[in-house]
Amino acid sequence: MFMKKLFHLFLGIGILCLNISCSEDDEGTPNGPSPLEEQTLLNISYGSHPQEVFDLYLPAGRSSQSTRVIMLIHGGGWTQGDKSEMNAFVYQLKLTHPDYAIANVNYVLANGDIKAFPHQFLDIQAIIQKLTNEKEYYQIKPDFGLVGVSAGAHIALMYDSVYDTSNQVKFVADIVGPTNFEDPFYEEQFPLGGIYWYLVDQSAYPEGTNYLYELSPVNHIGNHTSPTAMFYGNEDPLVPVTNAHDLEAKLIQYNIPRTLKIYNGGHGNWSQTDLNDAWSIVNHYIETYLP
Repeated sequence: MFMKKLFHLFLGIGILCLNISCSEDDEGTPNGPSPLEEQTLLNISYGSHPQEVFDLYLPAGRSSQSTRVIMLIHGGGWTQGDKSEMNAFVYQLKLTHPDYAIANVNYVLANGDIKAFPHQFLDIQAIIQKLTNEKEYYQIKPDFGLVGVSAGAHIALMYDSVYDTSNQVKFVADIVGPTNFEDPFYEEQFPLGGIYWYLVDQSAYPEGTNYLYELSPVNHIGNHTSPTAMFYGNEDPLVPVTNAHDLEAKLIQYNIPRTLKIYNGGHGNWSQTDLNDAWSIVNHYIETYLP
C-alpha cells in the first residue's frame, strides 16, 4: 500500500509526460545500430534464480568515464515486492537526471526455505560486480548511488557499510528503512523468533550471532559509510522514528554527511509537499555525491 501511494504521488509531479521507448532483452544485449543510443534492457540475469534479474536504463551519449549508476531497491518486508514498483522512480530520474544510468533491481525473496539474510545483500553485490565487470560493454562508470525503500533501504544501508569494500557506493537514500532491530519497538510489535527462522540463514553466520545486532545497520556505521539521506514518518507503524534518530546519531559520531527529514504521517503516506521535498534532497545527493 505504501509503495502504491508513494508512486501515485510521484506521478503527480509530471512523470507521465515522459515518452520512454523500451526494448526487452533477457540477456542484456544492447539493440540498435549504435551502442550510444538510449537503451532500456529488461530482465538482465545476474544469477541462476528467476528473481535474480534487473532492468538497466542507459542514457544516450554514455561513456565508461562519466556515466554513473543510480540503483533502485524495492521494499516489501524482504518477502514480497518487485522492481516494477519502482518504475515511477525510474521515470522521474530519467526526467531530472537524463545522463545517468539506472539499475532497477530484484533480489531473491525470502519464503521460509529461501532466506533473506545475508543473501539479499549478496544479490546487490552480484549486480554491482556484474556491472563493474561489464562497464565497457554497457559504457558506464561503476560508481553507484543507492535509493532504497523500506526493506530495500535496509538492504542498501547494510550493503554500503558492510559489503561495499571497494567504495563504489557514493551515497544512500534511505526511505523508511529499518536501522536498529534492538529497538524495543520490534520486540513489542513482531514475533522475532519466527522472523529469525523465516529470514535468517543461520548457517551463514557464526554460531551464537546476535542477529538483531548483526542485521542492524546502525551497528556497522564507520568512517567507510557513505553520505546518507534519511526520510521517515513520525507515525510509522512499521519503522519507529527512533530508528531514524539512532542512525543519525551514529552518522554524526563518524562525521558522515547526512540529512534527516521526518515528515508528518506513517510509512511513506506523506503530503505532496513533503514528497517533493524528499525528491529535491535526493536530487541534491545525486548532484553532490554522484556528479
